[in-house]
Parts: sequence; C-alpha cells; structure tokens
Amino acid sequence: MASKLGMMSLFEPDGTVVPVTVVGFHEGNTVTQVKTSATDGYDAVQVGYRRVREKKLTKPETCHLQKSGIIPLRHLQEFRLTNVEGFEPNQMLVFDEIFKEGDFVDVAGTTIGKGFQGGIKRHNFKRGQMTHGSKSHRALGSIGAGTTPGRVYKGKKMPGRMGGTRTKIRKLRIVRVDKELNVVLINGALLGKPGNLLRITPAKIVGVNIPKN
Repeated sequence: MASKLGMMSLFEPDGTVVPVTVVGFHEGNTVTQVKTSATDGYDAVQVGYRRVREKKLTKPETCHLQKSGIIPLRHLQEFRLTNVEGFEPNQMLVFDEIFKEGDFVDVAGTTIGKGFQGGIKRHNFKRGQMTHGSKSHRALGSIGAGTTPGRVYKGKKMPGRMGGTRTKIRKLRIVRVDKELNVVLINGALLGKPGNLLRITPAKIVGVNIPKN
C-alpha cells in the first residue's frame, strides 16, 4: 500500500517527456497476519499501513495488532497469494525489493467524488441545440417507450452520483524507484487526490503470471 503524492514530468535520456505519478510510502507495510489454507481456507497475507496514534483505532483493531507486537496502523488489507512461505507477522515489506524499474503493476484506489451530475458530464451524452427555438439543451430526454414496456429498464444511464468509487487501473509501468526519497514513479495518472490510499500489486498478465488456459 502507498499514498499518492502528486504528478510531474520526467525527462528520459533521449528527451522523451513521460508524465508520472509520484507514489510515496509512509511508515508501515507490515505483515499483521498470515492466513493459510489449514486455518482460514485460503492463503493470504494481511498488511498494515500508515502509523497512527493508538486512540485513533477501535479496541478490536488495537488488540489484533498487539497480538503480534505491531505498532498501531490505520489501514489493513489482504493480499491473496498462491504461497505464503517466507511471510511472518511483524515482517516489514521493503518496496524496492518488491518492485523494480520496468515492472508492470495494477493500481487500485478511490476516484475523486464529483457529486450528483447530469447525463452530459456523467455519461458523455450530447446536448441539444442552444438556438433555433430548441427547448431541449442539457435535458435527458426520453427514458423509454410508453405503454410497452411501460417502465424504465434497469441500468438506464441517467443523472446520479458520479465518482467516489473503487477502481483499478491495469498494466502501468514503473519508471523509477527512488530509495532515498522513499518514492516510486509510475507512468500515467493514478486515482484520487494527493494523499489518497493506493493498493499496488504486480500486474496480472496472461501468459506471464496467469495461465493461458
């Protein structure tokens, strides 16, 4: 897990300008629990991120971390693995050992909330004429037939809440890993505003880490 810090332009040796997002790592990324098929029915590693004061956590969260002698951490997330050998509670995960320059990753996070929006902004609908006597400018228009079916189909694209949803962007390239500044530069734009929590995992690529069949 990591935090979005902002965006910048990176110049490669041949002069190519690469837009990158700067991703920082706060204190944390500690293994808080190791789940196995024998005890939980599946293999996974629970990781904690971002240190906070103890009073910021609930009593169950605090006791769960104190079992393994771990500092108070704000975020807890699970990462399912095919094999959990080599992981143990209170183990620190070092980002520069996991990610290398040129690797492709999947980044998940929460998009920026836009509030209640109309059909034009939310679904890229076209507007009506603004002149020549037209009275339909940004209105939605017809949402279905009359007597038959006499209802609005489920899933109809209409105005509503936009953004603020959990989304994943796949196959983004790691341009640079800076151990001194504790940051990773990822090609392209990432989700949310600066400070947003991001979940970074190795990209799922068929034929590389996923069987073709």
